[in-house]
Amino acid sequence: MFRIITISREYGSGGGMVAEEVAKHLGWRLIDRSMVAEVARRAQVDPSVAAHFDEAADPWFHHLVKALWRGGYEGVASRVETEALDSQTMAAVTGGIILEAATLGECVIVGRGGQCLLRQRDDTFHASVYAPRELKIAALGERLEPHIDIEGCMEETDRRRAAYIRRTFGADWKDHRLYHLMISSVLGLDTVAETILYASGFAPQGS
Repeated sequence: MFRIITISREYGSGGGMVAEEVAKHLGWRLIDRSMVAEVARRAQVDPSVAAHFDEAADPWFHHLVKALWRGGYEGVASRVETEALDSQTMAAVTGGIILEAATLGECVIVGRGGQCLLRQRDDTFHASVYAPRELKIAALGERLEPHIDIEGCMEETDRRRAAYIRRTFGADWKDHRLYHLMISSVLGLDTVAETILYASGFAPQGS
């Protein structure tokens, strides 16, 4: 039985929205950019401030914050000062968040090398969402400001994501061996989400 799902995605493919839909259907936590930023922020505060968050955070989220604040992963996330936060440190903090989230289970992890970090786990399903260039350009045209170079932004974002996986894990993010399923969002985001659910053993209700 899978307890974790990771979803890698090309920029503009809609993979992030697919991950939201999968997490919503399962009632699982969504580990995306906003979650990583919030956990990292809370994990960097003083004990007195952390105590304040004790009362506000739900058990799952709070467990995650406490594990990072304790410095469970080589102390990287326990006392990271904002001004000293470089890309290497952020990668380590993010990795710690993903590893700790995996120990808690019942989460959908978007990008950030989850498919590499959790590659050896039998309880983790890995999916990759891609799309034709034209579809991505059209989708990004609806999301980005009119003055933005859509194609340039798309290419640069995917280049950075590929470089992150290569630099951090020594892997090619499009290597099919990293995934149980690679699927094009040209099929429709709902269809992609349902396919991931079926493939990971969680058939949508009414199907």
